[in-house]
Amino acid sequence: MLVEPRPSDDLGLVLLLDLAVKELFTRYPDSSSTHSVDPATSYLVALDEGDAVGCIGLMPVVDGVGEIKRMFVREDHRGRGIARRLITSVEAVARHRGASSLRLATGTRQPEAVALYESVGYAATPPYGKYVHDPLARCYLKELDQA
Repeated sequence: MLVEPRPSDDLGLVLLLDLAVKELFTRYPDSSSTHSVDPATSYLVALDEGDAVGCIGLMPVVDGVGEIKRMFVREDHRGRGIARRLITSVEAVARHRGASSLRLATGTRQPEAVALYESVGYAATPPYGKYVHDPLARCYLKELDQA
């Protein structure tokens, strides 16, 4: 398993992001969100024998805080530790970019994501930004150890 940076127009990444959005709309059919991708987000892609099987985005670090976006693993590759590897990798990149903490938002209809984030040290935090008035949003924060 290899995790490497990929540009936002990489075909494997684009396909993963499309699958991620389709899954979000399945879980949140009443959502009015466009699920647009911020061009400032950088991405890491997990590759299995050259095939893109998972991704994670990192928004630019501002005032020591980075933000995880669009973490997704293809359904046929779940349960293999890929998501944990992506999180570990993005935390290392965030530290390198000067982040002292990472935040993220997920939702109540994504219990697997909630369990994963909590199991790797992310703590529930009050909603931020566009999630403040979203009753389905769950926000998390993790202080990063400076290695």
